[in-house]
Amino acid sequence: MSQHLVLSFIGEDRPGLVERLSDTIARYNGNWLESRMAHLADKFAGILTVSVPLDQQEALVSALRDFEKLGLHVTVEIAKQSSGSGSTLSLSVVGNDRPGIVKEVSQVLHSLMVNVKELTTTCEPAPMSSDMLFKTDMVLAVPKDLPLSELEAALEKISSDLMVELSVNQFA
Repeated sequence: MSQHLVLSFIGEDRPGLVERLSDTIARYNGNWLESRMAHLADKFAGILTVSVPLDQQEALVSALRDFEKLGLHVTVEIAKQSSGSGSTLSLSVVGNDRPGIVKEVSQVLHSLMVNVKELTTTCEPAPMSSDMLFKTDMVLAVPKDLPLSELEAALEKISSDLMVELSVNQFA
């Protein structure tokens, strides 16, 4: 029997961090499942899911805590299996960059009981000007009783300069 763990980490970026993490996980018969990692503002940050045999869990967690000595702060959480109902959608929003876009979009989603499962944001220059464009891509878990048209209308009310695109995903 195995346990799923969710690891989050942040530290000074340098070569070899992923190799050391993967080696440590493998040493305790852990299986690297999903991960998202990035270099952000001179830090290396990430989140990953591993499965580990129950009899190796404590030893792995202890070994991961030793990464603090290398300047990598690792947090470990035990993952619970959950089955959600409803549909999974992709949401893309593009607009002129300004403070508060994520707040406004997340308020609408929360008001409709939509859960954000994944969130990616970027700011980049617009193609034909030096104005900055804000872009976000999200994966959403939407309650089964919420019509797609209602969600889209609520998001489009945020601002006339935001382009909103929703699409139904075929994955869970």
